[in-house]
Amino acid sequence: MTGYGKSKVKLGDKAYSVEIKSLNSKQLDLNFKIIAELREKELVIRKMISEKLVRGKIDLYFQEDRANGSAGSLNFTLIEQYFNQLQSFSTEKNIPLGDVIPAILRFQDINKTELCELDDDDVAALHKSVSEALDDIIEFRKAEGEELEKDLIGRINAIQQLKNDLLPFEKNRIEKLREKLKQDLANHLQDESIDKNRFEEELIYYLEKIDINEEKVRLDTHCNYFLEMLEEKGYEKGKKLGFIAQEIGREINTIGSKANDAEMQKSVILMKEELEKIKEQVLNIL
Repeated sequence: MTGYGKSKVKLGDKAYSVEIKSLNSKQLDLNFKIIAELREKELVIRKMISEKLVRGKIDLYFQEDRANGSAGSLNFTLIEQYFNQLQSFSTEKNIPLGDVIPAILRFQDINKTELCELDDDDVAALHKSVSEALDDIIEFRKAEGEELEKDLIGRINAIQQLKNDLLPFEKNRIEKLREKLKQDLANHLQDESIDKNRFEEELIYYLEKIDINEEKVRLDTHCNYFLEMLEEKGYEKGKKLGFIAQEIGREINTIGSKANDAEMQKSVILMKEELEKIKEQVLNIL
């Protein structure tokens, strides 16, 4: 969701810059820093942004381009009004006024813009400028999204490979478990008192309880669905991918709880590491 766009526009005899910055956010959060004369156009601009960017923390800056770094004129009447209000508030509340002038100078509306009333051509030019800045952000997001997609595909493939790497350890685990149970029984019972058939039945029952084939199949299904969802066009995929990632995590956790083998646990930990990075990246997707 991160991006940056900039454009220029001329309104009347003055040139202005339009800058839009986008950061990650769970919802659309718009913050405008524009001159007072354009406040009436804010709702239209908000609508343009919400339709194109959908989600993110969006900052829009609209400021005059001053030739050769020349300083603009200050609205001393407004500065005096601010100062008097703050001085009255300070006296009433018995709060030190402090260094108030530098604070007032940071107020955006104390600069005189003397922007004439916008005609239809000016409004069209303003909308075009905002649209161009938004297009820049969208292109920025697309480029970032392509890199993000490559990263997510690589991590999903890594999880699937780690899952496949469990197979040889699963086979060894069965033999280790059989020998361990036999040894435990031998330590407590005479060999001739052990019912071989019953032992095999109990062993099969126990192995069924720790079998992870179903979990591996579901893990594969979720991973493939995640990859399919990445290829789909359109917005609002981030939340869906987050839900799929949660299901992937459930299967990995179940495999870990059933593993009962140090080598298998190592693969499970690596799968969890990849999944955590996936969850972090999914938050960046619309």
